[in-house]
Amino acid sequence: MNWLKRPASETQITHGQRLWLYIISTVIMVLLVAPTVIVIPMSFSASQYLEFPPREWSLRWYEHYVNSPAWMDATWTSLKAGFLTMCLATPVGVAAAYGLHVSRHPLGQFFYVLLITPIMVPVILIAIAAFYVFVQIKLVNSLLGLVIAHTILALPLVLIVVSAALKSYDMNQEMAARSLGASRLTAFLGITLPQIRFSVLTAALLSFLTSFDEVIIAMFVSGGENSTLTRNMFNALRDQIDPTIASISTIMIVISSTLLILSQLFGKSRD
Repeated sequence: MNWLKRPASETQITHGQRLWLYIISTVIMVLLVAPTVIVIPMSFSASQYLEFPPREWSLRWYEHYVNSPAWMDATWTSLKAGFLTMCLATPVGVAAAYGLHVSRHPLGQFFYVLLITPIMVPVILIAIAAFYVFVQIKLVNSLLGLVIAHTILALPLVLIVVSAALKSYDMNQEMAARSLGASRLTAFLGITLPQIRFSVLTAALLSFLTSFDEVIIAMFVSGGENSTLTRNMFNALRDQIDPTIASISTIMIVISSTLLILSQLFGKSRD
């Protein structure tokens, strides 16, 4: 138990003095992770209903998911929407973060707050507004409308992550390249972007996951041939208790966790 007497920070606060904080943090983490831990074994149940713990083990619901055209179409729609959202939100967010960082305009902070507003406003309000506008321009139930709406949610995340990276970046390096004749775009692509690439990659993955996991906006603006996986899951959970939802949830957990882990490993390998 000697580690309890060791300093936990530069303020010489020991681990023993922070023991209460470790206990509370552990309890909170358990409460957050417990639902995920429960869903995974439920997905391997042979029962026709969601049950925990499973009395019999089976892969029947994974087979049902893979062999279902409706679920496969919804999965493909979610993947396409996530990829297109990532491709749209990332460059726009990076450009906005860079522009606001180098700008000396007095309204720069105002525009920054304006761009991150979507994460401060309830998603249901954004969904209603998007639905109203998309009805007028006939984008409801279209992939384009879904991507635009998801980009609105993903853009603030890209802006925050990249802005944080630029604050710790020495802009004098880019200025040196520009003083030698490089254009601003060339200097950014050749000097700045490679040094903040890990943050850009993280922002891109967050954009993809924001779209892939989103359900509220999807309930309003997607449907028909462009119904997303999360929308179908919500409808299936509302209309019938289908254990296929547990198997899909497990797959989504694996995909999200894998992407985040790979981004961390990629970042460390490039350090």
